[in-house]
Amino acid sequence: MVVNPGSTSTKLALYAGERARASETIRHDAARLRACGGPWEQFDLRWQAVEEWSERHAREVAAVAAMGGMFRPLVGGTYAVNERMLADARANLQGEHASNLGCALAQRLAARYGCPAYVVDAVSVDEFDAVARYSGHPGIERRSLSHALNLHAAARRAAAELGVALAESRLVVAHLGGGISVAPLRGGRIIDVNDASSDGPFSPERTGGLPLQPFLGLCFSKGYSEREMRALVMGRGGLVAYLGTNSALEVESRIAGGDELARGVYEAMAYQIAKEIGAMATVLEGRLHGIVLAGGLAGSAMLAGWIRQRVEFLAPVVIYAGEDEMGALAAGALRVIRGEEAALEY
Repeated sequence: MVVNPGSTSTKLALYAGERARASETIRHDAARLRACGGPWEQFDLRWQAVEEWSERHAREVAAVAAMGGMFRPLVGGTYAVNERMLADARANLQGEHASNLGCALAQRLAARYGCPAYVVDAVSVDEFDAVARYSGHPGIERRSLSHALNLHAAARRAAAELGVALAESRLVVAHLGGGISVAPLRGGRIIDVNDASSDGPFSPERTGGLPLQPFLGLCFSKGYSEREMRALVMGRGGLVAYLGTNSALEVESRIAGGDELARGVYEAMAYQIAKEIGAMATVLEGRLHGIVLAGGLAGSAMLAGWIRQRVEFLAPVVIYAGEDEMGALAAGALRVIRGEEAALEY
């Protein structure tokens, strides 16, 4: 069984091997979530929905796999849920995010079925080279926080399709969704990545990196609180700020109708993604087996086409439209169940 908590939804699925036997995205009422408060205050509401779904769909479960949150820095892989992980998740150790609930939901589900609980390739996967940690000031170290689950899954798939062993592969993978992570992967390891909450290209809901001096001026010019500024860069930035929507479909519809502002903003997002891919290609010294575009926005022929036009001189471009986080979570648990990997200890 797989559980994946998002900002306003909880995704659930039951797998038999690699095949999904049942799946559902439970949409939580936004007003009820706001009334609860932060993600951990929403836990009981989400658990009730998870419990009811599991009772309808599964009598026996061999393992529960969940989205991992913003834990301590850790290498990629499948981790058994333990008390230290749960404590760090509840403390929102590296930030408040719905993914922090995954390990606790998985543990409670696993207790019902008498099976192990795992998280796979958590947001805080950290496989950085030492040189990637420098920010420009000793008071701030660059953090590895990314869409690691999809980055790793896309790299495995691309290496196989390009006919190169994962351990020898050199890829730049861009996860394109509500947030955008662009990472160079060497041997399947994420050796650098932009922090999608504060750096890199702007996205449907996030500002990405901003010019620093004007940003500092904005912080102090209008009496914004810290919470308001955090919401401005992560939730009310990007397409939302420019166009009032986080929907790529709506933006493309406006472009089709002749909206030049929508076209300019959308093309600028593609431009920034391509520029980040180029920057990450230098980390691999320009020696790439491929460039991978994955995630929901990779399904936009318009956006992907603009990106491809700017980066295909570097390496072949592979596109995996949509995201399969649920399948990737199931696959991580399956590798442990089948003895292909050992479960790691947090």
